Order: sequence, then structure tokens, then C-alpha cells
Amino acid sequence: MRLVARVAVVGGVGIGLVSGLVVGGGRVPLRAESAAPPSAGAAPASWNRKAAADYLDRRATWWTTWPKAARDQGTFCVSCHTAVPYVLARSAVTATDVSSSPTERAIFDNVARRVRLWDRVLPYYRDDTDGAYKSTESRATEAVLNAFVLAMHDARTGRISDDTRTSLENMWALQERAGNDPGAWSWQRFALQPWEADDSNYYGAALAAVAVGLVPAADRSASDRAGMDLLRNYIQRHYDEQAPLNRVVVLWASARWPELLPPAARSALVDEVFGKQQADGGWSLPSLVPAWKRRDGAPLEMRTDGYATGLLTFALQQAGVKRDDPRLARALTWLAANQDPAEGSWPSYSLNKKRDPTSDTGRFMSDAATAYCVLALSESP
Repeated sequence: MRLVARVAVVGGVGIGLVSGLVVGGGRVPLRAESAAPPSAGAAPASWNRKAAADYLDRRATWWTTWPKAARDQGTFCVSCHTAVPYVLARSAVTATDVSSSPTERAIFDNVARRVRLWDRVLPYYRDDTDGAYKSTESRATEAVLNAFVLAMHDARTGRISDDTRTSLENMWALQERAGNDPGAWSWQRFALQPWEADDSNYYGAALAAVAVGLVPAADRSASDRAGMDLLRNYIQRHYDEQAPLNRVVVLWASARWPELLPPAARSALVDEVFGKQQADGGWSLPSLVPAWKRRDGAPLEMRTDGYATGLLTFALQQAGVKRDDPRLARALTWLAANQDPAEGSWPSYSLNKKRDPTSDTGRFMSDAATAYCVLALSESP
């Protein structure tokens, strides 16, 4: 699936990309809709770090114990919307708290277990139950996500574990070597944006770039170097075809892997992203995925949302945009002002259908949004 890039870097931990990259109820109205746009260069208001941590913990715990997420060998699926963003953001949200989350540890252990049992565990989705090509797509997708999660974890310690090295070898073994997309992976497709659509191969490749960028150069194997050459060529060859949402993930990856995106392209993308900034300082997710329509025919939510604003603000900071840049300051002000005071989360909306925001599945986009908002707000000044 060509997903929109959601690779993650957590500020303030370990060997960082830029500043230390690591790797409910109803919704209150978006206050920024009625408020005047924040003044240029204004410092963001305070936000509730503990409430965000509690929301992320609660949602990740639900996901890891949800029967529909369960897989074989006593494992569970590591989802793009809840589990992966959670492990990206959890350390950032507790930057002043040395205690670790049992749920975070459970997710890392789950990924490591599946890596160790790689030849025995079943794919998350299979041809016989989920449709043609799903076994191949699912296996390749999981290989990238496993490497991403474990590399992010190891970035905290500065050393690559045996499990991470195995996950990287699994990932490179499934990288396309011929055909239309050499350098990419056969990503999972369910016609769902932003992680499982027909253009999500590119998103997956960008996540892989984030993962391998977290590996210290001295620890990169011959497989890493060969795979990176193919990966860089794929990303650059298809860059101009991509929706802005996919290219933003490449912007993030290039912070750790500068050769991935030439300086002129990086500068042009930063300008393009700021050109889509809304009057209130944030971004709207549909504006980053042109021409997409919901499968139920419901109109898309065009207002500013937490997922787009959190991801873009975080990626821009990774790319070197300073917090005192007036445009970025306005985005940070929107983020600080639009955390749900009751839940601790940020609002976001499904691109695929109109969902009940109080349901567990209706919160999937807010799960990812909250993680990226936390990452953006936690970046060092």
C-alpha cells in the first residue's frame, strides 16, 4: 500500500535526528475555528502533557487487548493508526518522567517476538481470508514496520540489537528488486487513506528510509547499504508523482539521511507545505491528498485537524525549520490551543467514511493525530 508517510522521530531521547530523535467521549469544538489567527511568532500556549500520555496509554492498551487485533503465536497486529504512532510518541510525552509504560514495553516485546518467529508466524492478513495478494502485501508491510519500531527503540541506547538486525535483514529480503518498483515493498492495499491506499507503497518506502536512517552509519551492513541505494533511487524516481502527504514523510526521513532529498527539493517542499497552511495556523488532511473521496459519499472534513497539523509541524522541525519561524509558531499555537481538555487528545477525521468520534474505531485518526501533536510540541526549541 502506498501510504502516506508516518515515520516517527521522538524529540529528546537517544541519538536524535535533529534534537534527539528516538526513535471517549465527544469532541469539543475546534477553538481555532472561531478564534483570531495567532500572531506571527507568538509562543504556543501550554498543553497538558499528562492528559496526552493518559490518552495514548489508554488507547494503546485497548488496541493490544482488542480481540480483532490478536494474531497467532500469542501476538497482535501493530497498527499504523494506533500502535506505531504510540511507540513513536510515548517517550516524548514523558520526557521528564523516567518511568516507562507497560504497554509500550508490550508492543516492543510483541514486535521482537514476531521477528524471532518470522518463519513460523502467519502474515497479519492472508490470501485465503482477506483476498488476493494479501499474504505477500502483509508480510512486506510488517517487515518494514518491525524494522521501523525496533530501530526507533534502539536509537535510545545507541546500539543495534540482534532483533533489530534480524528485522532489517527480513525487510531487505522482501524489497522489490525488479519490475515496476525496484527499491519499494509490496505494501498492503485496502483502498484506505492514508496508510493502505494504492499509493501507499511510497509511504512504506519512506518509513523504511526513516528506519534505516536511525541505524548509525558504522553499524550498517552490506545489506543495508545495497538496500539503501535501491530505496533512494525509488524514492527520488517517484517523488514528483506523490501527494504532499507522502512527500512530507520523505522530508522527515531526509533529516537523518540527507542524500535522500536534494537541498533544492527540500526547500521547495517546505515552501509548498507552508503554502497549504490555513488561516488558523494548521493544516487540513484532505488538502494533502488531492481528489480523494470517502467511500460512503459523505463530504470530507476540510477544517484544520490534528493529524495533518501534528505530522507536518513535526516534519518541518525535523527538516530544520526553527520554532521561532512565524509560520511554524502559528502551527504550534494551534496545536497547543486545540487539545481536547477532557480526553487529552487532538481531533482528526477519517478520509474514508464518516465515523462516530466516540467509538473505538472512530478514534483511530485521533490516536495518530495525538502522537504526532505530542512529537511536534515536544521538539526542543
